Formats: sequence, C-alpha cells, structure tokens
Amino acid sequence: MAEEQEIMCKLESIKEIRNKTMQMEKIKARLKAEFEALESEERHLKEYKQEMDLLLQEKMAHVEELRLIHADINVMENTIKQSENDLNKLLESTRRLHDEYKPLKEHVDALRMTLGLQRLPDLCEEEEKLSLEPACHVTSKFTGMHPYALCAKLRVGPGTPKSQNGSKMNEERENTWSSAAHNPSLGQ
Repeated sequence: MAEEQEIMCKLESIKEIRNKTMQMEKIKARLKAEFEALESEERHLKEYKQEMDLLLQEKMAHVEELRLIHADINVMENTIKQSENDLNKLLESTRRLHDEYKPLKEHVDALRMTLGLQRLPDLCEEEEKLSLEPACHVTSKFTGMHPYALCAKLRVGPGTPKSQNGSKMNEERENTWSSAAHNPSLGQ
C-alpha cells in the first residue's frame, strides 16, 4: 500500500511537471514573440527617427532658402528705392535744364527773328528723346507719381516687326540699298 501511494505521489508530481512545463513552453513562445515584436518596433523607431532627421534637414534647407529669398527681396527693394531716387534726381535735373533751356531758346529765336532768320527747331523736333511730356507717368509703390518722365515717341507703329539685323530703320535702309542695286536709276 505504501508503494502504491508512493507511485501515485510520483504520478502526481509528473503530472504537475508536465502541466508546468506546458505552461512554461507557452510563456516561452509568448516571450519569443514579444522579443521579435520588440526588435521589429526598435527597427521601426530607428527608421522613424532617421526619417524625422531627414525631414528636419529638409525643413532647415527650406528655411535657409526662404531666408535667402527674403534677403534677395530686401536687396531688390533697396535697389528699386535707390533706382527711383536716382530717377527722381535725374528727372528733377532734366526738368531744371529744360526750364533753363526754354527761355534761352525763346531769347535766341527772338534775336534770330529780328535778323530775319528762321527760328531754331524745338527740342522735340530735333531729338525725339529730348521732349518732356507730362502724359507719361512713372509710378512706384515707394515714391508715388512723378509729374514728368522722359518719353520717346515710336518711330514706327507698335505692330511693326523688327528685322533680324536690328530696327525698322535698318530694314528700310537695306530695302533702299537693295532697290538701288537692282535699279541704278533709283540711286541717282
């Protein structure tokens, strides 16, 4: 009887060992899966951090690009202001010279008329670029409107195409020369 009890006791121990071993194997399998998930998550985290670093570098590159654009805008605004100041000075100087020239020309024309000579041509008749016309305005967000601006009149109509060699005048000159070459009576 004691032997049977000992065998039963051993069987109970074996059963408990088997149950605990099965439980241990299940936990071990779960531990293995958890370690694999942990390694996978660590890899993902490393990739996320690398991507974040790349994004931050790209952001800094864009920030630097924007800073350079703002610097260029500031330089261009200063250049425009300086150019407009120069234009104002030139317009004022041109206006003063024009105001100085006008009475002097009128006086010379009066003296010429007393001697029976013809009047001198006006500036705009002599040189198209030397006429001050208040109809042309220079506008700017920095300096407002200028009362006068130098305006050149077009020598040809706005739709006239330019020749490959230059202006319409060059084209007309070439046509005249080629006509004279083909017809010698035109050259005389």
